[in-house]
Amino acid sequence: QVRLVESGGGSVQAGGSLKLSCTAPTYTLGRNCMGWFRQIPGKEREGIAVIRFAGGPETDYDDSVKGRFTLSFDNAKNTLYLQMDNLKPDDSAMYYCAARPSVLCGAWRFGTDFDGWGQGTQVTVSS
Repeated sequence: QVRLVESGGGSVQAGGSLKLSCTAPTYTLGRNCMGWFRQIPGKEREGIAVIRFAGGPETDYDDSVKGRFTLSFDNAKNTLYLQMDNLKPDDSAMYYCAARPSVLCGAWRFGTDFDGWGQGTQVTVSS
């Protein structure tokens, strides 16, 4: 079973940037569907970005982050990145990455059938 580790969170001012990393110490990434999600205490988890490697890679983003967030993958480092630019206070949340035991990414926004949830990394954006 995949175990993912997120890092790179922090506190920034609105308009700033952060780059989140997601790696797996004992699992080779870059084959199955992977996504980034975020959650605020008391609210449901929301999917913000997904990457399908099979036949791609192809990415998809939630409208709330489209044009500001960018996914990338480094094979050599076995790491998925989420570059976050022009951050807004509404982006403040705990961010998680997860992977599916499948190459398919359909219906990804709810986090259904994703696994390997790590401890998350906190992003705080101040106005």
